[in-house]
Amino acid sequence: MGDEEKRNRAITARRQHLKSVMLQIAATELEKDKSRRESEKQNYLSEHCPPLHLPGSMSEVQELCKQLHAKIDAAEEEKYDMEVRVQKSTKELEDMNQKLFDLRGKFKRPPLRRVRMSADAMLKALLGSKHKVCMDLRANLKQVKKEDTEKERDLRDVGDWRKNIEEKSGMEGRKKMFETES
Repeated sequence: MGDEEKRNRAITARRQHLKSVMLQIAATELEKDKSRRESEKQNYLSEHCPPLHLPGSMSEVQELCKQLHAKIDAAEEEKYDMEVRVQKSTKELEDMNQKLFDLRGKFKRPPLRRVRMSADAMLKALLGSKHKVCMDLRANLKQVKKEDTEKERDLRDVGDWRKNIEEKSGMEGRKKMFETES
């Protein structure tokens, strides 16, 4: 165990060393990237924004204002042109999406058929050949016998309703009814 512990400690120390070296390299890269971005910013500003010198006379100030307004107008025109291009491309995208939707709608999808499967078949499909349990719920139901009530027996015994009517018609039928009830 002594050799294995030393080896594990060496591996851990090596990992820590590599991690610290990677962090140092990343930090220097970040510093370089930051300084590069700062120099690019300075170059861009020096090209596009000449240093401001405030003129002393009123005519020079007016001339400077005219130049600044001309630059603002040019920038606004560029902005407007770009906005128009963006609006045009979004409109084209919406049209294409609508055409795509229309094409999808033209093709009818086949209606899905309902498949009737027993619980055993479903379990067999899901579990494969491992399925041993029988899920026949009807076989597991208890059978209950109906108790014959007197009314049901009477209805069965009556038989054909026409014969029953003929027997009850007239005075003899009524007499029989009274005799059977009492």
